Amino acid sequence: DVQLVESGGGSVQAGGSLRLSCTASGSEYSNYCLGWFRQAPGKEREAVAVLHSGDGRPSYADSVKGRFTLTNIKVDLKNELYLQMDSLNPNDTAMYYCAARTGWAICTTQTMSRQIKYIDWGQGTQVTVS
Repeated sequence: DVQLVESGGGSVQAGGSLRLSCTASGSEYSNYCLGWFRQAPGKEREAVAVLHSGDGRPSYADSVKGRFTLTNIKVDLKNELYLQMDSLNPNDTAMYYCAARTGWAICTTQTMSRQIKYIDWGQGTQVTVS
């Protein structure tokens, strides 16, 4: 399993920005899918932004395109994943989870959404936009 340690999150007013960070380590795979999901109260967990740690090309949910930016930096055997969130609105309020799917190379928000039962999860960090 991949160990995922998150930081960032918090409360911000509409139009503001936040950055989430996630350190991924412990995988026997050199490259795999990494990304962020979110879950609002009463709603299903949804993929927000995903990339393959090897090529770094991100895939975004339509609701965040143009506002969120996902990047990954490899440091030794770890991946440092960042989600820059700009122009936040109240609909972005949710618990955000860092996610890793090893043994899978098709890293898009659509495919990751179908892989939920195979995903390793971080502990979650709350984002509140008012």
